[in-house]
Amino acid sequence: MEWKVHELRGFVAVVDTGTFTDAAIELGVSQAAVSRSIASLERRAGGLLLRRMPRVCEPTALGHRFLPQARRVLSELSKLDELLTAGRTTLRLGYAWAAVGQHTTPLLRGWALAHPEVELRLIRHNSPSAGLAEGICDAAIVRTPLDPRRFEAVIVGLERRMAVFASDDAEWARRRSLRMKEIAARPVLIDPRTGTTRGELWAEGKGPRTLETTDLDNWLDAIAAGKGVGMTSEATAVHHPRQGVSYKSVSDGPRIPVWLAWWHDEPPTGVAALADTLTKLYQGG
Repeated sequence: MEWKVHELRGFVAVVDTGTFTDAAIELGVSQAAVSRSIASLERRAGGLLLRRMPRVCEPTALGHRFLPQARRVLSELSKLDELLTAGRTTLRLGYAWAAVGQHTTPLLRGWALAHPEVELRLIRHNSPSAGLAEGICDAAIVRTPLDPRRFEAVIVGLERRMAVFASDDAEWARRRSLRMKEIAARPVLIDPRTGTTRGELWAEGKGPRTLETTDLDNWLDAIAAGKGVGMTSEATAVHHPRQGVSYKSVSDGPRIPVWLAWWHDEPPTGVAALADTLTKLYQGG
């Protein structure tokens, strides 16, 4: 059967208001249009849905069974409307481990003042595209390049690399900073899906032994337990302070580019302004 939305709305409106006349007023159509919708719906349902009485209408037994399902369908359609409307007024910004570090709060506060017509909403999703490929967000903060055939991306800033280690590590705890070769001398915990630490950061044959973890929390727990050390963006230190874990800068570590990415064929509302805002924040302007 092919159900028609206006017929379902007409039926529910008559039940809620009690009369065809009031239902027509609520829906902004003629009483005749409501009558035709109900008659068509009843033919499709194979029986009367409404009991017509002199001053009021009420559901029949079939109507009572039909009513909850009709309400559910209309509710789901309403959610679909909200989703499409939100897509025009909400800019969902995904990230995997950390948003934009110390710039996150200024970004959210400044954006709300400068762009009240577009809500900026942060969404954390642990995938290489930070939820962009999965359709969870409209744009994403990523720290490794995405496929340029699918995504548009611009670098909005650069971040320092940080060494991450157990706080009771007596050798490293007293250091102001660390060097790449010192990190390579330890087992290094990495998340190969979303992390920024790769073997090619070191010269061939000079890289560390790596141990894989599945996500940020497992990574931090393993480091706190002394199973290895890590290396990450300075934004991680801002977003994820953890008891038993210390962060120190890597003096000779190459800076990490921060990319703002979105689908080639579907640039979201406000993405150009977002790129400009992020660039200014990273530049300190």
